[in-house]
Amino acid sequence: MSVISYRQALHDALRSELLRDEDVLLIGEEIGVFEGSYKITAGLLAEFGPKRVRDTPIAEEGFTGAAIGAAMVGLRPVVEIMTINFSLLALDQIVNHAAKIYGMFGGQARVPLVIHTPGGGGQQLGATHSQNIELYYAFVPGMKVVAPATPADAKALMLAAIRDDDPVLVLENLALYNTTGEVPDDIAPAEIGRAAVTREGTDITVVAYSRMAVVALQAADVLAAEGVQVEVVDLRSLRPLDRDTIVASVKKTNCAVTLEDDWLTYGIGAEIAATISDGAFDWLDAPVRRVAMAEVPMPYAKSLEAAALPSVDDAVAAIRETLDAVARRR
Repeated sequence: MSVISYRQALHDALRSELLRDEDVLLIGEEIGVFEGSYKITAGLLAEFGPKRVRDTPIAEEGFTGAAIGAAMVGLRPVVEIMTINFSLLALDQIVNHAAKIYGMFGGQARVPLVIHTPGGGGQQLGATHSQNIELYYAFVPGMKVVAPATPADAKALMLAAIRDDDPVLVLENLALYNTTGEVPDDIAPAEIGRAAVTREGTDITVVAYSRMAVVALQAADVLAAEGVQVEVVDLRSLRPLDRDTIVASVKKTNCAVTLEDDWLTYGIGAEIAATISDGAFDWLDAPVRRVAMAEVPMPYAKSLEAAALPSVDDAVAAIRETLDAVARRR
């Protein structure tokens, strides 16, 4: 067991897969000589050479399309896009090609492609560099979307994504790169599509993913001091979504709050709330409450950016309001 950072966990997963499988290669802007904008690929060009760690022009549509073609003929490319905001430039390649090829051509070709990219605010990077638009990709059949919250999950889910025969988006969060945690030295690939109950509780379920799964645990710690037992479900995967784990938890606690870093309207939390309504409506003692960021383009000013993003205090307040609603109904 080692204590390493989230960014180191991603680096270690990439390195181990480059060593394990000669068909794995890395593609992206500044990932070689510069060692990546976030240093996830540090040292890999020197170790594996330019054939397998390939710097690209600033042309997301072009290098994503090239990676799709490489995947179709048997390679396993891992594309680094500098931020998820820039993936919009490759949206046609991802949505109309990577996600569709296997189905459109009757299984004659697969696309074992990984795209990993960070999103999220809090870094004062402005509205066009601070978005959480994973919903765009989680919406699309043919894609898999994972969102690790911890270093251990970052490594395990990256390993799983690279070995998967379908296109997988590995969603990172800028605020998580420097976080640390225990990672087993012999960690196995995770099961894509399986959520984790990261804290057991009996009073209320909180469902979250990525950075907000960390916030959920912090909120649970605050409320534990008051005698409230919060159960935290970390989705880990947005497509496929582990509906069974969500529903089982709500059947145990009888109420739920969702936390997400994206916008409330049409957000991931809406899908979770619908899942709970479909699978656990008769067990609910209060409506599902959703916590998300403000419905605005991300402000640049630090104080406004902090106000726009959901916080531990926001999560605690929503949990208390939900439990108050439960108490009034009983």
